Amino acid sequence: MTRGAVRETGLPGSPPVVSVGRPPWWLIVAALVLGCLVTADLLSRGRLERMDLRVSEIVSDWGLKESPAYPVVWVITQLGGRVTILVVLTVLVGYLLWRRGTWLPVARVALAVALLTAGVYAIKHGIGRTAPAFPGSYLFHADGASFPSGHVANAVLMWGVARWQAVEYGLPPAVQRTFWWLSVAGPVATGVAMVSLDFHWVTDAVVGGAVGILLLGVVHALDAAVLSRYVRARADRPVA
Repeated sequence: MTRGAVRETGLPGSPPVVSVGRPPWWLIVAALVLGCLVTADLLSRGRLERMDLRVSEIVSDWGLKESPAYPVVWVITQLGGRVTILVVLTVLVGYLLWRRGTWLPVARVALAVALLTAGVYAIKHGIGRTAPAFPGSYLFHADGASFPSGHVANAVLMWGVARWQAVEYGLPPAVQRTFWWLSVAGPVATGVAMVSLDFHWVTDAVVGGAVGILLLGVVHALDAAVLSRYVRARADRPVA
């Protein structure tokens, strides 16, 4: 699929220096199992909730929200911010549309955003978990939208999609490596920053990462089954 997509453009590209980052089946299964186990433990008010409370007490004592370090840590959280990533992706897919004449990256990004929005918010509203700073109930609250972390899920999925496009369409090696780093380090940095500011529980970040991996696998699977085939079929049609 990768070689074909580059050949269809008729333009030379740099050889891949990293993989496209499609999650292997075992990682998808592991993410699903992890997400289910953590969620079940939280719903049963198990050990992970007590761990979350303990970590929240510790980071609250750090006082990062009131410290000079707050702006720096907040900027790191934006590695998983939807606006930040969509701005970068808009530039990326716009460049590929202009230079390669392909709408496939646009379709992939649109699919990823739709799945992310539907999947993450379905879980958020279904669980109704409140954030660490919220007083009172931790679960099944009308205002609860902390679990899972949308920032971490967003970082895993959308930086993963960006890396995929950079590699598949043969962008310069430095660009491929940059998106590789963002796809790997971005979610980790985002999760650590969100927890250190007491914006999220640890388990919010962990399950956010698991959801992001699952959704990235789904986007790759739907692309192979539908998107890439449809775009190629359209490209092969004769012009009237």
